[in-house]
Amino acid sequence: QVHVEESGGGLVQAGGSLTLSCTASEHAFSLYTMGWFRQAPGKEREFVSTISSNGRYLSYADSVKGRFTISSANTKNTVIYLQMNILKPEDTAVYYCAATLTQSRTGEQRESNYEYWGRGTQVTVSS
Repeated sequence: QVHVEESGGGLVQAGGSLTLSCTASEHAFSLYTMGWFRQAPGKEREFVSTISSNGRYLSYADSVKGRFTISSANTKNTVIYLQMNILKPEDTAVYYCAATLTQSRTGEQRESNYEYWGRGTQVTVSS
């Protein structure tokens, strides 16, 4: 069983920054494709960003493009980050990290294709 855990959420004023971290436990064949998703109150969970298993391909939802940056601390993607800048009140949500052992050169935007999820971390942006 792979354990995924997020950290770094909190309360920030609009225009501010936060960095989320995600750690996935080591697996014998770990080379994860990783993703960030978020769920705002009363809304469905939505894709935010993904990083391919080789770390070379990054993609973002249009709503965060240019403001958020996904990165990895190692070649296995067992530790990733989501740098969030110029935060807006509409970014308020629970942010989830997800991992899949399915290697993908283009990342993965579909949440149904992720096997492992963290419990989420709350990000609140005040206006």
